Amino acid sequence: MGAVLALASAVCYGIVDFAGGLLSRRVHFAVVTFLGQVGGLILAVAAALLMPATAVRPTDVAWGGASGVGSAVAMHFLNRGLSRGAMSIVIPVSAVTGVALSVLCGVFLLGDRPTPLAWLGICATVPALWLVSAGGDGHGSRAPSGRRLPVDGLIASGGVAVQYIGLAQADPASGLWPVAAGRVAAVLLLLPGIRRHAAEFHRPVRSLGCAVLIGAGAALGLILYLLAAHQQMLAVAVVLASLYPAVPTALGLAVLHEKVTRTQTAGLLIAGVAIVLLSLG
Repeated sequence: MGAVLALASAVCYGIVDFAGGLLSRRVHFAVVTFLGQVGGLILAVAAALLMPATAVRPTDVAWGGASGVGSAVAMHFLNRGLSRGAMSIVIPVSAVTGVALSVLCGVFLLGDRPTPLAWLGICATVPALWLVSAGGDGHGSRAPSGRRLPVDGLIASGGVAVQYIGLAQADPASGLWPVAAGRVAAVLLLLPGIRRHAAEFHRPVRSLGCAVLIGAGAALGLILYLLAAHQQMLAVAVVLASLYPAVPTALGLAVLHEKVTRTQTAGLLIAGVAIVLLSLG
């Protein structure tokens, strides 16, 4: 069940990245990120109230808050990169590096001991993520040149690692309140910077509402990941949840009628093998 929940989290994040990437080209990325965290906060609080928690300790709230800081950083720089049409650079850099950092932390600091099959799956995931995203930018546009784009992905990857590692440290008895605490921390962190983009809030309500819904989807992905991390070791849960770059590729085929490249096909096949190995491991 843990593997299924982690894969469901990947699907949520893949849809969020696809939708957020498109929206960030029409609405300023900072506004998309902020409203997304507000939407995530609404959903997380509602879900936490529905799922009883037997004991919410200050340390659980603190880990959730740290995870939220990571989420805010990850989504801010990810959306900034996507707004520049750099999906083919930002997504693979953030996903691959985020996976590597999280797995290393799980193995060397948290005592995770993946099986040989799981290690094969983990090692297969890195090239799979890169190949899936490297075949195109997901929207038919060429990624602009410049050194800032890989930097966006690298900073986002650090946020992804903090998000996943922090949330996994919360005790299962705390229910979903660590996720809610994380959304509060993210909103507070992003609030000062949003004032410079007040004019963006005069955009059509539909666009702003989409940003809120996208954030709610991201929060759902985090909830699914948290439930998976309670049933699966961190290294495996993170790797499965981080297969989300395959989703924008599939959506590009289904929604935007794009053509899959040989590189992307190879990446999708390797990702499928990695999923099987991680599930068996």
